[in-house]
Amino acid sequence: EDTARAAPSAPTDALGARILAEAERARGLRLIVSLRDRTLWLKQGSTVLHAAPVAVGKAVIMEYEGKEWNFSTPRGRRSITTKQRNPVWVPPDWHYVELALKLGLQLEFLASGQRMPLGDGSWVAVRGDRIGRLLADGTFQPVPLGEEAVFNDTLFAPPPQTLNRRMPGELGKYKLDMGDGYYLHGTPYQDSIGDEVTHGCIRLRAADLELLYRRVPVGTPVYIY
Repeated sequence: EDTARAAPSAPTDALGARILAEAERARGLRLIVSLRDRTLWLKQGSTVLHAAPVAVGKAVIMEYEGKEWNFSTPRGRRSITTKQRNPVWVPPDWHYVELALKLGLQLEFLASGQRMPLGDGSWVAVRGDRIGRLLADGTFQPVPLGEEAVFNDTLFAPPPQTLNRRMPGELGKYKLDMGDGYYLHGTPYQDSIGDEVTHGCIRLRAADLELLYRRVPVGTPVYIY
């Protein structure tokens, strides 16, 4: 079922109206995203080349130990800075904060080479590019890739450079970077398309994303209202 709207709906506020007016005045190839319609349009001049339903950021602000994350998709004009095939997601700190809060776990961020005692004579440790359990006899048991490091009701966030901090497949087959950590990307959770569920990025169905990857060059403006 195609849930994309044929054309953008009228904004309900001055900022949205200003962004959409700028997008409509532009003549070249461009992307327009309506957060309310949860739809993306690829336009050339006045012609709509493609329309696609999208998932957008959720209206949630998460706070943890003095830090704050706003998961709304920011409105305004951006541009495609880079494109990438088969991107690998490196989860930001908020991923581990959100997961720990959701599961009721303590949270510890580990640094390279660091280890912390687990109370039974073993340690959680970072060795090279892996995080795992270091036994008293010196045996190192790495946490399987793709799994979280949870020991004794504590979630241990691996350092960014470790393989345990890399999650293939989470962004789909393509990524179009809009800067500041915001992407157009795919998802293994196709049922989420059309909802407010992301942490600020814009998710697309696999076929729509592939079309954009092939047809939208780096430098293309993106208007989000």
